[in-house]
Amino acid sequence: MGGVMAPVVEEGDGPLILAFPHVGTGLPAEVAAKLNAEGRVLRDTDWHIERLYAGLIPGVTTVTATQSRIVIDLNRDPSGASLYPGQATTGLIPETTFDNVPIWDVPPGPAEVARWLKAVHEPYHDALAAQIARVRARHGVAVLYDCHSIRSRCPWLFDGVLPDLNVGTNGGVTCAPELQDAVCDVAAASGHSWVLNGRFKGGWTTRHYGQPQQGVHAIQMELAQITHLETEEPPFALDEAKARHLRQTLTHILATLADLAPRLAQR
Repeated sequence: MGGVMAPVVEEGDGPLILAFPHVGTGLPAEVAAKLNAEGRVLRDTDWHIERLYAGLIPGVTTVTATQSRIVIDLNRDPSGASLYPGQATTGLIPETTFDNVPIWDVPPGPAEVARWLKAVHEPYHDALAAQIARVRARHGVAVLYDCHSIRSRCPWLFDGVLPDLNVGTNGGVTCAPELQDAVCDVAAASGHSWVLNGRFKGGWTTRHYGQPQQGVHAIQMELAQITHLETEEPPFALDEAKARHLRQTLTHILATLADLAPRLAQR
């Protein structure tokens, strides 16, 4: 399967796992050849968030995708079921951007979905599941923090301007209440706008792995890209001053989650 790279895993000794499913920009040649000019922009990549989270607290495990979400979306249900029935969204292989603009000269079919599920989606989730199991065995608990970003204005997906920090726990079922409340407390004190379980309630990763009764707690954080990019248009450059300010809030969030984790393991 030429051109496909496995996810990058960095093991830490703490209870916190950061997942980065949408930062990859890798495109196998056979995928790139079928994209149109808009598709090749990779507009809906989660630009630079792996840099935002790098080195914030010690002991963190990271699982980072290398392939673009255009190849296969790692945060979608492999069955193809919609995460948000009745609302606009993209599927396992997106047909459009988040502005509903087509991205393919030759749209992929079911064979491509099956191929990239096997070659990209499964290896990523195998790696993530293995790290969850390792961390839970070590600490009695694992806290999965799923890292995302999106443009602050996407009228096809939502009205108006997205809050800066969008916390998703699928209505409070994917993590212990203490963890959800702690993240919201930090968000509320940060000076950033924020919302809990708003337009983005957590994707397949959060919903699939978040099983608090089994010692696995999952939270999704969707950052509005205006919080850390110079502009939400190409070349999607990181704004270092914005990033420094945001990293302070993210550090506080991660440190709080890591501090709470041992208490959950003692239950």
